[in-house]
Amino acid sequence: GVAVGTQCRMKNQTSTDEFILLGFSYRPPVQTLIYLVFLVIYMVTITENAIIIFVVKRNYHLQKPMYYFLGNLSFLEIWYISVTLPRLLFGFWSQSMTISFSSCMTQLYFFISLMCTECVLLAVMAYDRYLAICHPLRYQVVMNHKLCFQLSILSWAGGFSISLVKVSFISHLKFCGPQVINHFFCDISPVLNLSCTDMSLAETLDFVLALVILLIPLLIIVFSYCCILSTILCMPSAQGRRKAFSTCISHFTVVIIFFSATLFMYARPRRIQPFNLNKIVSVFYAVFTPALNPVIYCLRNKEVKEILRKTIRTS
Repeated sequence: GVAVGTQCRMKNQTSTDEFILLGFSYRPPVQTLIYLVFLVIYMVTITENAIIIFVVKRNYHLQKPMYYFLGNLSFLEIWYISVTLPRLLFGFWSQSMTISFSSCMTQLYFFISLMCTECVLLAVMAYDRYLAICHPLRYQVVMNHKLCFQLSILSWAGGFSISLVKVSFISHLKFCGPQVINHFFCDISPVLNLSCTDMSLAETLDFVLALVILLIPLLIIVFSYCCILSTILCMPSAQGRRKAFSTCISHFTVVIIFFSATLFMYARPRRIQPFNLNKIVSVFYAVFTPALNPVIYCLRNKEVKEILRKTIRTS
């Protein structure tokens, strides 16, 4: 009896070949509505971010550090939403919600990498605004093309390196049945809930790295905006204060939306039960945020709006 039990446990703890993503388990009419909504959001997100990249690249007036980083962010958002939504849309269409282990780990790696990169990139953008408003005379000298390029490389390299450490630990865990992920993509917590081995080291490492990649950029952003606010309040003219504030409000809005969702999801111990609330929050930051960011930046930025109008008129 003991030998049979041991053999069963060893069999259950072998590495799995595939997972089943539950996604959104609703009746067919609701499934169709969700499919159409996500399809429209995906197409709109790709289009609006591609337009921002095109406008920033083609217009001399936008060859500034702020728009260089905005172009980086738009490029990131295209890949960010493309990691999860096409696979989900294909699952809706084909009624096949299985995903291989290697595909799951790949999706997890790229999703976390892009999320970590966005954390660093938003901190870089806050630092850019800090220099522009608090040190305007030194801004063009300090924030030159070389530094812009180095900061963007730092953002991408940092995000993809930290994610590599996180996902490598997760990929070496043993997973038991049932191999069902209560989510619409391979995210850290739902995947870890399926592991049947001791995960204390993986959980601790993941939690620490999540705090590092979230809190360090967030502290840079908070420090930058404290200095910016102090400088703006000391400006003598109301027009100068409005102009300085308008260059920051769109970035600050994106920061609040992004960090409030990601801190809720990732800056806590890993092995949490997969409540539907987590799925809803994931939809917000993985689907809606990439679609909202270009709208927020364009609606709050007179320069971008004016150039977009001219581009539409001449096309």
